[in-house]
Amino acid sequence: MTQNLFRDDAYLRETTATVVGHTPEGGIILDTSVFYPTGGGQPGDSGHLVWGTGTLSIATAVKAGNDDIALVPAEPVALPPVGSEVIQRLNWERRYRHMRVHTALHLLSVVIPLPVTGGSIGTEKGRLDFDMPEALTDKDFIEHQLNQLIAQDLPVTQDWITDAELDANPSLVKTMSVQPPRGNGRVRLIRIGEGAEQVDLQPCGGTHVARTGEIGHVQLGKIENKGRQNRRVNLLLEY
Repeated sequence: MTQNLFRDDAYLRETTATVVGHTPEGGIILDTSVFYPTGGGQPGDSGHLVWGTGTLSIATAVKAGNDDIALVPAEPVALPPVGSEVIQRLNWERRYRHMRVHTALHLLSVVIPLPVTGGSIGTEKGRLDFDMPEALTDKDFIEHQLNQLIAQDLPVTQDWITDAELDANPSLVKTMSVQPPRGNGRVRLIRIGEGAEQVDLQPCGGTHVARTGEIGHVQLGKIENKGRQNRRVNLLLEY
């Protein structure tokens, strides 16, 4: 099982690792990974691997069997051999923008307290789909509330509960379409704010900024009708 370094330190950009395998499709499996694999609406990370005799561009990372993470080369070239030590380097600017958008979407689910039916994260924008019978009539007010939360510079932290504790508290789950990431009998929670200033707590396996102030000012984009009660709310980073 690949050790997920990004889960405990989303700001780790570079570290060494050992190649422990190759996938039949030509992916590279390391014993540890700073690369987040595609999942939960967040794209897999890109970057580079460097070793004694070569450099390899990584297009994305995906989940593989046995809880491994496979790094997908950007082009078909010779792979670092199993057992070799490599330096893994993230495309940090891309990852950090994903972290900002992802955290902003958590806050969007706070100011629009409706069940979430889907979502997607990009470098410039993200979106959440809501089970929303009536169209939003106060878009400017929602945007103002969202930016107020961001400006409070609230801490973003993680916690863990057991699968049984999650089952006993189903209201923690906001997403209708994606099941919370489970594994080894425990579930990761992302908390925004603390104590009396806590504004959100929900299961999530993705990467986030350490404080909401890092998100920066955001805008609400188009609100699209995607079905009888399904409406898509787009969110854009301003810089």
